[in-house]
Amino acid sequence: MTPTTTQSKKQYNRIRLAVSLFFFSHGLILSSWASRIPSIKTQLNISEAELGTLLLLMPIGQISTMPITAKLVDKYGSKSIVKYGFLLYPLILLIIGLSTSYTQLAISLFFFGIAGNLCNISINTQGVELESLMHKPMMSSFHGAWSISGFVGALIGLLILNLNLTTFTHFSIIAVIIVLLWGINIPSLITTSPIAQTSQAKESIFKHLDKTLILLGIIGFLSMAIEGAMFDWSGVYFQEIVKAPEQLVIIGYTSFILMMAIGRFLGDYLIVRLGRQRVIQICGALMSTGLIISVFFPSLVVCTLAFMMVGLGGSCSVPTIYGVAGKHNKVSASVALTLVSTISFFGFLIGPPVIGFIAEVFDLRYSYFLFALFGIIMVIMASRLRILKEN
Repeated sequence: MTPTTTQSKKQYNRIRLAVSLFFFSHGLILSSWASRIPSIKTQLNISEAELGTLLLLMPIGQISTMPITAKLVDKYGSKSIVKYGFLLYPLILLIIGLSTSYTQLAISLFFFGIAGNLCNISINTQGVELESLMHKPMMSSFHGAWSISGFVGALIGLLILNLNLTTFTHFSIIAVIIVLLWGINIPSLITTSPIAQTSQAKESIFKHLDKTLILLGIIGFLSMAIEGAMFDWSGVYFQEIVKAPEQLVIIGYTSFILMMAIGRFLGDYLIVRLGRQRVIQICGALMSTGLIISVFFPSLVVCTLAFMMVGLGGSCSVPTIYGVAGKHNKVSASVALTLVSTISFFGFLIGPPVIGFIAEVFDLRYSYFLFALFGIIMVIMASRLRILKEN
């Protein structure tokens, strides 16, 4: 089904629901992996430095698909990539659950990064296409669905840990949920005209990497590096720095992801009221402040509130960046999103390994303080980027 301006509001809302549920699926898969990192680290006797190396393989997998992802979306349409990507992604999650050695886990995480990138680009392209059809901002709410899935994933992880179920059993339950959502929602996605997908098929996407897209990507990188640090290390931070009881270790991650979800559902409204530039500046300031508080006051209550601040700050920056990039008038939405989101998501994936390396030499608090500076840089960059003022 190809939407037109004459379609009913009900049809558009069904498409919007389908896109939201695929964002939810993407986040649920990733959060399920994140929720098991502490237990997998313990089971395989992995050190902080070794864990950092493992997490580095995910961005390597992602970057390896960067040159071809946009071309695949342009050639076959974002719907087709969603169709196959969201079957591959949970399959690799299951393989991770079966890994019994460092080498097996390393190989699995490499391909996990590849599958995640395909899903990430294709579903964000669907979001931009729907925004264009409906002529209003929606990317923040789509990413809100992604964040809600992180919260749901954390709750599922907490339940399964308390039931003492294995990692593979955990990931099997998630895979079943994803396949069910896939079957229900694939028919409702937007089918893009193939004619619009062939004009740049033979060009390198790097030809389109202009200054504007680079700067948008850097802001996204800084924001998602902080997000990645929270996503993969918040549990370890509460375990080793806050010294939280074992049953409360997950509270740090849960408080962060809950506030991120709430902020993203408010994001589209805030963009209309405050403008994209001001929203990104506020986001950077909140993330920086929250991280600094967590470094200097590592108590259970204060760190929980600080992580909530970081989650609220991280809620709207990346959806705002993606929304601007997808409307860049010099390239197709898929190419712009591939370039900007790959740079951005690289921050999400490279941030956790960097945290691990610094923690191995110094302490997790040093890592978090360094990442707090990223929020300050975001504020400065956003104030100078003209495209944020114009959109």
